[in-house]
Amino acid sequence: MGKTYERIDGRLRTFIEEQPLFFTATAPLAGDGTVNLSPKGLKGSFVVLDELTLAYLDFAGSNAETIAHLRENGRITLMWCAFQGPPNIVRVHGRGEAVFRDDPRFKELLTRFPDIDPAQHGLRAVIVVHAELIRDSCGYAVPYMAYESDRELHGQRFAREDDTSLSAYFERKDHIAVSLDGLPGLPLPLPPSSV
Repeated sequence: MGKTYERIDGRLRTFIEEQPLFFTATAPLAGDGTVNLSPKGLKGSFVVLDELTLAYLDFAGSNAETIAHLRENGRITLMWCAFQGPPNIVRVHGRGEAVFRDDPRFKELLTRFPDIDPAQHGLRAVIVVHAELIRDSCGYAVPYMAYESDRELHGQRFAREDDTSLSAYFERKDHIAVSLDGLPGLPLPLPPSSV
């Protein structure tokens, strides 16, 4: 049934890169802390950097739980499900970090996402994940679902923001600078974008 992989390459890499949707899961160290599970999409916002490193663009949203958990402990799991074709689920368990807009690596990382305009979506960070355990499982119970297209609402909403108004938006939200459990989230004020 399940198989462990040494690296992300070949058919495994192709499968991951072809999925229009993936999920991220993180949690704080506190046993009574809030576990976070988030869907991620938008074509072009995810890349495999090398056989053990993945990255995705972290866009504006109503909280910053993933960022807060990564800042506290770095643990993250990414998951892809086959909603078309042969059944399959792939999980990458690893350590992640949020590379913020003022990090010297930020601009170079953005070059790895040539098919998306990050300014249109209120880009906050690039999340980089270093794989420690790569496994698949059967996915027999995952339903068939058809991908139609990305929603345009997110881009329409955040394309009208500049760095100043985006930072002000984040500062007004309850769970952007501080997580649901009181952990440091997105550093504010938001540094200007270099893109």
